[in-house]
Amino acid sequence: MRFAAVLNRDGGTLRTTDLSALTDRMRQTLEAAGHSIDIDIVAGKEIVAALDKVAARRDIDVVLAGGGDGTISAAAGRLMNGKKALAVLPAGTMNLFARGLGIPQTIDGALKSFADGEIMAVDIASANGRPFVHQFSIGLHARMVKLRDNMEFASRLGKIRASAKAAWTTINNPPAMKVTLKVGEAEIVTRISGIGISNNLFGEGHLPYADNPAGGVLGIYVTVARQRGELVRALFDMARGRWRDSDHVETHQADKAIVKIHTGSKKFGAVIDGELVKLERETTIQIHPGALNVLVPAQAAQAKAA
Repeated sequence: MRFAAVLNRDGGTLRTTDLSALTDRMRQTLEAAGHSIDIDIVAGKEIVAALDKVAARRDIDVVLAGGGDGTISAAAGRLMNGKKALAVLPAGTMNLFARGLGIPQTIDGALKSFADGEIMAVDIASANGRPFVHQFSIGLHARMVKLRDNMEFASRLGKIRASAKAAWTTINNPPAMKVTLKVGEAEIVTRISGIGISNNLFGEGHLPYADNPAGGVLGIYVTVARQRGELVRALFDMARGRWRDSDHVETHQADKAIVKIHTGSKKFGAVIDGELVKLERETTIQIHPGALNVLVPAQAAQAKAA
């Protein structure tokens, strides 16, 4: 296959990676398996233009994206409903979409899996037309991301520490939002502290990622907890994949959901695949089954097929 790699030197763990050595290993690993690869290393502000360029090329089969969640999400959006496949280099903090695809969590392990990988179709979701691969969220998560982004950190560990500090601050001053949530024919008007809507249902017993990336449904998680203890337990249950057992998280599933904000939306934001964005007064989230081709390890593709 013909690969074109776009590496965000400012994103994820690539900020502290020897990129010269990495690109040498990429070429050696893929070319030894009979593939060809072009590699572009760009700054974060140039990532969108670089992805637009490779997505438009007719002479490649796979776009290999390396960086944080924002880079992967941007790459997926440009390949949606196309023939080219996305290869996800796990260079983010948690790499949740990559985990759901069965991609090894080390960069070298991922590269080796791409060498004999297979292409499969998985789902992608969208929020008011903006594609995302993992999650759209408002309330708790959005406030945590906003607080974290105002902190300084220069490494993956530093980001984890900043996230923990932001989470504790949010728990002590949680948001309260009055919303209407429409799921199918049901319409719920309630006051929430957070809503997360995922591209396929999260699996159980592990970090929040989808076990089946081609399940065809949104996972809709509503948190109404307001007390500190309740919020700590709710977040802990979600982080451990125990959301089904949580007394403070309501779970729904559908192929489409509409979230209407009644509280002043200007004071709140939304998070799409880890990126803080403007929260619209009304957001339509829907899933697009099989709309994204991805390159996954051969055993992962076989397991999904089975």
